[in-house]
Amino acid sequence: MDKTGVIYILTNPSFPEYVKIGYADDIDKRLQQLNRSECIPFAFRVYATYEVNSRLSDLKIHSIIDKLNPNLRSIENFNGKQRVREFYAMSPEDAYSILEAIAEIHGRADKLKRIAMDEAQKQDEETAQEIEEEHKERLSPFTFSKCNIPAGEFISWYDDPNMQFKVLDEKTVEYKGKPFSLSALAALILGKDSSAGVAGPRYFKYKGEWLNDIRHRLES
Repeated sequence: MDKTGVIYILTNPSFPEYVKIGYADDIDKRLQQLNRSECIPFAFRVYATYEVNSRLSDLKIHSIIDKLNPNLRSIENFNGKQRVREFYAMSPEDAYSILEAIAEIHGRADKLKRIAMDEAQKQDEETAQEIEEEHKERLSPFTFSKCNIPAGEFISWYDDPNMQFKVLDEKTVEYKGKPFSLSALAALILGKDSSAGVAGPRYFKYKGEWLNDIRHRLES
């Protein structure tokens, strides 16, 4: 007799470009197994579940995704053997759309659930984003010229457009009559230790657009 379980979509801030899609009789037990490892800095979280009645349903989901785009699945060669994993290079929203379409076709939309993040998970995602942005900043330090922003222009704090800062040169802005790098200023406003490493550009906007978005748009 088949046992009811769930097709799951898992995300992990350690590798935001991938989602894990699989099947579990007990999703909580599966999470405990995955998060027992010390090889990943952040824990997996459940993005969505789809209740099914067959243990093989996840293989059918994998087959559908592989047929749509065989390049999405994580496949590697290790010690001469091919390892095919349950990881897919897609956004959780796209993965959810696939399950949503399948659920609607089978008239089981009520069995599909999206799981909201709790505060700890939100903090993990923010920390992971900060680490990634800091890494990018070390590889290619931010300058205002990369965003076509000349000295004399004003940028604003990300969630308060009334907090304006005058651009002084390539890397500094004025705050209370003193020059600050974006990282030092962001750390000050956030109340963080500046030595801890803060990716400053991700906290500021220019004319309503994120500095990093402007930079990436112009560089691409």
